[in-house]
Amino acid sequence: MSSMPEKRVFSSRLLSCLIAISMFFLILSCSLIFRIGDRSLVPRSIYKLIVVDSGSIEPKSHPSIPLNSCKEACSESMAVKPVASCDPNQALLKVFMYDLPPDFHFGLLGWRGAPNQIWPNVGNFSEIPKYPGGLNLQHSTEYWLTLDLLSSVTPNVPRSCTAVLVHNSSRADIFFVPFFSSLSYNRHSKVQGMEKNSTSDILQERLVEYLKGRDEWKRFGGKDHLIMAHHPNSMLMARWKLGSAMLVLADFGRYSDEIANIEKDVVAPYKHVVRTIDANKSPPFEERPTLVYFQGAIYRKDGGTIRQELYYLMKDEKDVHFTFGSATVGGIRKASTGMAASKFCLNIAGDTPSSNRLFDAIVSHCVPVIISDEIELPYEDVLDYSKFSIFVLASDACKEGYLLNLLRGIEREKWTEMWEKLKEVAPHFEYQYPSRPGDAVDMIWQAVSRKVSPLHLKAHRKNRYHMSQEFLKAH
Repeated sequence: MSSMPEKRVFSSRLLSCLIAISMFFLILSCSLIFRIGDRSLVPRSIYKLIVVDSGSIEPKSHPSIPLNSCKEACSESMAVKPVASCDPNQALLKVFMYDLPPDFHFGLLGWRGAPNQIWPNVGNFSEIPKYPGGLNLQHSTEYWLTLDLLSSVTPNVPRSCTAVLVHNSSRADIFFVPFFSSLSYNRHSKVQGMEKNSTSDILQERLVEYLKGRDEWKRFGGKDHLIMAHHPNSMLMARWKLGSAMLVLADFGRYSDEIANIEKDVVAPYKHVVRTIDANKSPPFEERPTLVYFQGAIYRKDGGTIRQELYYLMKDEKDVHFTFGSATVGGIRKASTGMAASKFCLNIAGDTPSSNRLFDAIVSHCVPVIISDEIELPYEDVLDYSKFSIFVLASDACKEGYLLNLLRGIEREKWTEMWEKLKEVAPHFEYQYPSRPGDAVDMIWQAVSRKVSPLHLKAHRKNRYHMSQEFLKAH
């Protein structure tokens, strides 16, 4: 008689086991649907919208090596394709980087290495500190350039070989100052508690003292040094004392000519915040129903007052999207969708001549309309922006009907020509790690190298009779 209850217990356990196994395979299947990439039942673009945090740092052109989402998988993928480190003798630019304490760079991201460890291990992707997202990310040039230099002497990191790190300063073409000045301003410029000075101000004071005491700085008065100050308010205290150096900037809007100018300094692109459109999936003319797109802050000071004027001129036009927008996750997603559905995207001067909106438009393949008379553009000595952008004087743009008549008069063939050029140049505005030939990091290094040559020419001409004078003094 006892066999019947035993059979029931056995059947119940078997059923529970089968249910558990079924649930396991169901979860696994759902996970695979989202994660198997191009073979997924869910399009990769939709997967990114669902899964990827817009504030994360996600390499665009090398998806097999994502910076923030992988741990052991990254190390394994890197080990499959070992590559030799760059040969410094073959590089376009040899760079000496000061070993500043982590307080000046990755320490600002909360990174703490082992005792006496200055730099994170950039060969292990899981150990690389993340840069904060949102608006902070726009000015992250400092982060990408520093990572790139470190990777140049790290085994098995495939990268562009334009710039390499050298440890002998006598071999350097330029001296790199690894101070994350934009992050320092964004995150550490407020005075805390009972302190008299902010962390950002203290770091700037320490940096000035350090550099002014270096023989390398004294040799040419800092002219062969590279300092990153991409945020327009970064380096506010130190810029007057270190302005002889080559600066990496977003524009010259808040600098005097003697501190920053196009002759000595490098204009670097903002890091775009909208997602990049695949060139093979970019909507053509007919699939972009909106004629003109702008979403952002409308009421600005200084040169940005033109935004308000244009808003009242265009807000009621049926094929124009001109609204206020923010850099929240929802705002960024709306901008991504809106730009991809628009033929022309307005880049209007704000508080400074430049804005991230231009680079969002470029990677959306939405023809930029640049209304900013004082703007300076990245790599303009090698890129002809008129091939893929429309430039309009602010005085003309504010004339009633002028701007819309101009854009409505651009026919499909001309627009398509610019659209094709946008797809070609868009990779030049991608920050990523590791760097790739022709991406934003590589293009910035190339721009630096073009500034270095005339700098060295002037220095060498100045030193023509230096040896003779020293010889006479010694005797």
